[in-house]
Amino acid sequence: MSESLVAKPAETESEGASVRMLSARDARRDRLALAEVLVDCVTGGASVSFMWPFTIDDANAWWGGVIETVTEDRTVLFGAYLDDALVGTVQLGLDVPPNQRHRGDVRKLLVHRDARGRGIGAALMTALETEAVRRGLSLLTLDTASGAAERLYERLGWTRAGVIPRYALWPGGRFCDTTIFWKALPSTS
Repeated sequence: MSESLVAKPAETESEGASVRMLSARDARRDRLALAEVLVDCVTGGASVSFMWPFTIDDANAWWGGVIETVTEDRTVLFGAYLDDALVGTVQLGLDVPPNQRHRGDVRKLLVHRDARGRGIGAALMTALETEAVRRGLSLLTLDTASGAAERLYERLGWTRAGVIPRYALWPGGRFCDTTIFWKALPSTS
């Protein structure tokens, strides 16, 4: 879908941070900042698909693939900014099978460690959920290996579906359990 045809939701604010949906053009402009946030999270031990050592070049290359999916309208990308600096991001995955077009996947909720504790994760999730409702989705799913993220999702009304033991690895190579969450969204009709 053309970037100019995609409706933009209003910005969300949280303790001085603003959250907005990013076009592919925006993501290309902020690609280094997106890479820096990802590297910070992986360096801090987040189980978000990557292993140590993880470099800025690795992150930059990975974001290239994400930006392509934004261009193809298979991903909706959000960025959180403090004083015009990108400090967090989350993705709404829309590339689901034909019999699951009613749902989306939440991917890579990432907040730079220096910006945590300011409500940025909640603001990113609120923006994502608002856009999902606007698009007519009725269900969101996600997985996490973080206790802090689990508490955030529960505060935001998500339901824990269960825990899968030894589902993934921490960046250092140890196994970690993964918790699956879901959230039903209000109908717009």
